[in-house]
Amino acid sequence: MEKKQLKEMSVQEYLDKYMLSRKIEEAVNAAVRAKTPDPVLFISNHMKKAVPSLITKIKARQILDSRGIPTVEVDLYTNKGVFHASVPSGDPAGMYEAVDLRDGDKGTYLGNSVTKAVKNINDKISEALIGRDPTQQYEIDQAMKDLDTTEKKGELGANAILAVSIAVCRAGAAEKEVPLYKHIADLAGKTNLILPVPAFTVISGGKHAGNNLAIQEIMILPIGASKFEEALKMGSETFHHLKAVISEKHGAHGCNFGEDGGFAPNISSFTEALDLVQEAIGRTGYNERIKIAIDIAATNFCMGTKYDLDFKAPNKLGQNFKSGKDMIDMYKELCDDYPIVSIEDPFDREDWDHTKHFSGLGICQVVGGDLLMSNKKRIERAIDETTCNALLLKVNQIGTVTEAIEVVNLAKDAQWAVVASHRCGETDDTFLADLSVGLSTGQIKAGAPCRGERLAKYNQLLRIEEELGDQAVYAGEDWRTMY
Repeated sequence: MEKKQLKEMSVQEYLDKYMLSRKIEEAVNAAVRAKTPDPVLFISNHMKKAVPSLITKIKARQILDSRGIPTVEVDLYTNKGVFHASVPSGDPAGMYEAVDLRDGDKGTYLGNSVTKAVKNINDKISEALIGRDPTQQYEIDQAMKDLDTTEKKGELGANAILAVSIAVCRAGAAEKEVPLYKHIADLAGKTNLILPVPAFTVISGGKHAGNNLAIQEIMILPIGASKFEEALKMGSETFHHLKAVISEKHGAHGCNFGEDGGFAPNISSFTEALDLVQEAIGRTGYNERIKIAIDIAATNFCMGTKYDLDFKAPNKLGQNFKSGKDMIDMYKELCDDYPIVSIEDPFDREDWDHTKHFSGLGICQVVGGDLLMSNKKRIERAIDETTCNALLLKVNQIGTVTEAIEVVNLAKDAQWAVVASHRCGETDDTFLADLSVGLSTGQIKAGAPCRGERLAKYNQLLRIEEELGDQAVYAGEDWRTMY
């Protein structure tokens, strides 16, 4: 009936019905004021902007992450374009984080397929979000949470919800015609845009490498750089000097990589690993401009109330058990002997007392990763009990952009530092880089300065710094206090 009525309309009636004459006149006037050399293109873009952006289609698929394990990718369509997102995955850390939905069929991808999560996006989530305004991030994230109904997003899958949430965030930025990091800052109510200090993984151990090193990773922080571009150069140069040092001492096979891109020489001694890094830093000449951070991931080798530093030793020979007090003494000694400024998860995720005691010594930044799992309730408890002083932000442990913003604001209000973090199973999605700038985290942990899925984040930060130009601020020496 509507089509028949339109056919019977005169041109003038059609123009009047949709107020096209006024809209076209406004577009022409705008073109004249802009003195555009291409009025047709200008008027076309002007008219396009006048149409509110709405989600028109959501299409998800299964792809593989950097470990060859399935994860979720989304294409979100609006009348302004197509916006992509893919989510990382990590080793499940326990009962406190949002959960990825996996099929569980051991005959396909060893049970790790995500076709159920993909189907949930293509059916349930898509149906709920079609026609919504992508600038309304909070409302859309809440709608997905309401649709799931479980506390840990286990029905639809945190992998499904987060992929859509990130794609919505990109579409919202495009609708506002601002960079993604600026849109994130607007959502968080922030005005400062800070380029973070990168924590480059240089040596891998723990569950991320096949050597006998108990701690999960050693990182370097180029806090003495004047801008992010220089920080990336310092990280890369140190990494390559470290390759030479390891090759000289352990042969070429010592330069094999762990999951995050760090070297994995077959060593078990903390001090031997730190000595390798120190020698590499010395060869660069950067010395005091580069500091060291370590991720202990102590939950991996906590046995009751003891910590087994030889948990990876063949046949479990020569077990090296330490009490919580022994661990504190060891950390104090390491911080005295090396320029260590940050230690992540120095104790088991349920060992709140020793973590609090060590943090209270004020020796270095104490980061809650496995301890907090980006869980709001655990973060609130840690703030109340002064358990640690920095949050490791893993967005897929929460499941939406909105909730990530909430926990970062919570941590910053408590005067904590924040480390935006990748996962061991990554994709080439660069959202983490924009998130770290938009939320002014001051620190980003995205792996080694090698491997495409890690460098995607660091290279995006180069682009952001270039785009900001004279307005670009690198956290540098203020890496912990850029609130």
